[in-house]
Amino acid sequence: METQKFSYDNGIVKAFLYATIAFGLVGFLLGLTAALMLFYPELPEFLFGTDDTTIKSLSSGNIQGLINSQGALGFGRIRMLHTSAVIFAFVCNSFFCGAYYSMQRLLKTRMYSDTLSWIHFWTWQIMIISVVITFLMGINTSKEYAEHEWPIDILITISWVIFGINMFGTIAKRRVRHLYVAIWFYMGTWIAVAMLHIFNNLEVPLSFTSWKSYSIYAGAKDALVQWWYGHNAVAFVLTTPVLGLMYYFLPKAADRPVFSYKLSIIHFWSLIFVYLWAGPHHLQYTALPAWAQAVGTGFSIMLIAPSWGGMLNGLLTLRGAWDKVRDNPILKFFVVAVTCYGMATFEGPLLATKSLNKIGHYTDWVIGHVHLGALGWNGFMAFGVVYYLIPVMWRTELWSKKLANWHFWLGTLGIIFYAIPMYIAGFTQGLMWKQFNPDGTLLWKNWLDTVTAIIPYFQLRFLGGIFYLLGAVLMVVNVFKTVRKGSFQKNVPAEAPGLASITDARKEGEGVHLWLERTPRLMAILAFITVAIGGAVEIIPTLTMKQNVPTISAVKPYSPLELEGRDLYIREGCNSCHSQMIRPFRDEIVRFEGKNGQYSKAGEFIYDRPFLWGSKRTGPDLHREGGRNPDSWHFKHMYNPRLTSAGSIMPRFPWLISNKLDKSQMVNKMKLMKNYFDVPYSKAEIDSADRWADNQAKGIVKRIYSEASDIKEQMDRTKKHKGADYIPLEDREIIAMIAYLQRLGTDIKTTQMKTASVE
Repeated sequence: METQKFSYDNGIVKAFLYATIAFGLVGFLLGLTAALMLFYPELPEFLFGTDDTTIKSLSSGNIQGLINSQGALGFGRIRMLHTSAVIFAFVCNSFFCGAYYSMQRLLKTRMYSDTLSWIHFWTWQIMIISVVITFLMGINTSKEYAEHEWPIDILITISWVIFGINMFGTIAKRRVRHLYVAIWFYMGTWIAVAMLHIFNNLEVPLSFTSWKSYSIYAGAKDALVQWWYGHNAVAFVLTTPVLGLMYYFLPKAADRPVFSYKLSIIHFWSLIFVYLWAGPHHLQYTALPAWAQAVGTGFSIMLIAPSWGGMLNGLLTLRGAWDKVRDNPILKFFVVAVTCYGMATFEGPLLATKSLNKIGHYTDWVIGHVHLGALGWNGFMAFGVVYYLIPVMWRTELWSKKLANWHFWLGTLGIIFYAIPMYIAGFTQGLMWKQFNPDGTLLWKNWLDTVTAIIPYFQLRFLGGIFYLLGAVLMVVNVFKTVRKGSFQKNVPAEAPGLASITDARKEGEGVHLWLERTPRLMAILAFITVAIGGAVEIIPTLTMKQNVPTISAVKPYSPLELEGRDLYIREGCNSCHSQMIRPFRDEIVRFEGKNGQYSKAGEFIYDRPFLWGSKRTGPDLHREGGRNPDSWHFKHMYNPRLTSAGSIMPRFPWLISNKLDKSQMVNKMKLMKNYFDVPYSKAEIDSADRWADNQAKGIVKRIYSEASDIKEQMDRTKKHKGADYIPLEDREIIAMIAYLQRLGTDIKTTQMKTASVE
């Protein structure tokens, strides 16, 4: 076959490389900010202003600045912005960077379309900027790793499809017969993420001019779909694409072939098959059907085998090349990355077992586990790829290996100072929550006892974050200096013989997998079937069988004011710190509702779109919050949590008290709930929604004034001062929030437990 001349496109690789570095710094800085706020919740007050004379502030004596911020720096919003920045901006950009570079070399061809490459780049970056703006404004769905509202979900889909067309088009015009293992992982990633993203983000917009939408799934069903997505976002956004990078860049950096081709085959197919079944392990002891929990645990334990197979395949690739690790900072990053992958994928299945899950779930143990993977596996792989590509693409030596080594050691120290304190904090929380006195009362009844006990570990975690960020800053310096002294080549000349046309039929004596590797369409179809089986078996029965979520006759839909309050709760990201799921443990039932309390039942959540079970308890569970504290307590708690709970690390929400509640869409929300989701609102209830909300609000205000004369006096003074501009208290956002919080758990009582018959 005649040799053909062509060129590789390094321009698109450079764009994604710069985006990786820039958004990596942003993601790390946001994470550091969130970590700081967990032991210094007054940070927004320091920056924007406060009326608390005990706190130093850049604008002391004036809380209006904090009110004007409208919660942009609230912990709930910063936390979701941090996770989204790290996942979609840092890790995804690093994957695209490495994939666009490696695919062209592995397939011996330029990308299918330069135009599609750049459309993919810009749509993805526009999506990221849109996420930053909307999250800071409080526009989100609250669904972990999928907080983006519906227009951004559509943009993600469009960008991902463009990437897929470009990738599969490039595979189709390749000059290499068989697909290398890295390409398998890229294909599996694209197929699985497309499926997961679409099914989890099916939602109904309030209108096509509104950002607000509601999930088509409710309660336990929504929880199952979300964690099928959430766990597999970890699998197919944070794991399989990075494994593809590992299979290309680690052998290239070590100048060694992959240890085992057969192990690569086992690793790929077993991993993409098993991963899709494991999502329910995030919902152990919850209101999810028991069979789904059991399946999730079983397949999570099975995950150890393929995960460690991949880890060993990576590390054993370095056989005979370990002397290079001492001198090569790129290999140092890769070795620690693969080791962290192995540690995290051993710990994950252990946390999926019921014995450890009942102690570890909702604690900072899980945060430590996640960040061992994020900082060690994802971060260090990305850093290694950057350090590999910069000298190659700019045709020069790395400016300073010493600086790269400093980055490595600072990053490693950062991981240690982050993960170990979080493990200790998690063990401390899990055990303190469950301790009883000899007389049967909780030893640590006050929730704040468990919070203050782990503050030192939060501070150590912050120190680890500083180390990690400083290392990344050194990388930026090194990259800048290397780029300045090098010479970038946008189009790299290459040549390879063309690929002769042959039949797709399997040849006599040809191995099954060798045949699959040269028939990418069939391989893609089999990969889709492999990843779809687990989700179909778990999700379809749960969504289609009514018996999986029996209704409870006492559970009624939210009132219009409560529905508005719930949306405010979501806007502020309250579920980042509070769960709404009392598990069937004696300590949780006693702590959150008293000795005659009830654990959470699936039928209680049938009107919850989306579900709000949470994944972390920084604050106490709120599923039985209704009636536990007076309305005035909630008012003061939102204004300044430290007035009602000394030592609280909850941020302040004074804008809720100042803002007028926007009820312009209240009736439309009820109509949507009735028309699309069969929520049993009557026509009379919808027609009288405004009056219903007003009456409920007036009742709450009346109770607040009767319980706290100081609040009434303050409102009276404000009314005199503002005159016609005064907003009556019953028209403010805080009242809707209180209405929602006081509703939680009040439908179900021990004395009236009755399950409706299932038709």
